[in-house]
Amino acid sequence: MSSVSPEVTLAVGDAAPDFTLPNTHGTPVHLGDLRGKPVLVVFVPFAFSGNCTAELCELRDNIEEFETAGVELLVVSCDAMYSLKAWAEQDGYTFDLLSDFWPHGEVARAYGVFDAERGLAVRGSFLIDSGGIVRWAVVNPRGQRRDFAGYRAALAGL
Repeated sequence: MSSVSPEVTLAVGDAAPDFTLPNTHGTPVHLGDLRGKPVLVVFVPFAFSGNCTAELCELRDNIEEFETAGVELLVVSCDAMYSLKAWAEQDGYTFDLLSDFWPHGEVARAYGVFDAERGLAVRGSFLIDSGGIVRWAVVNPRGQRRDFAGYRAALAGL
């Protein structure tokens, strides 16, 4: 049985844990620096996997909806920065892919989506408002893709 971090259960209304992670170019991205605008933090298990690629391509193909709503999109994976860079280049992702590689899964743990048994982040998405409060969240079980309609509903609720 998988053991997702039980010590933290991030819920709507909670303050989003702050973090700084490197993007695919090694540039640190600090969540706190994005205060003043909403941010969607999307955790994915593995670069290049079928479901993760399908989900990110759907986000890529609908990026205008996030941009129109003024939402910054950040994707977080426990993969190494170099794997994420190759993935972004292969599939043309224009949003930041952030590496939670070391300390391994630290940010995923803070958001309650780290599967310690497998060493990966489960599929969790968190819409954080301009003040740093979680306004929408969804965590899907292993192997189950997120429904894009959920993102649309969350954006409409901003």
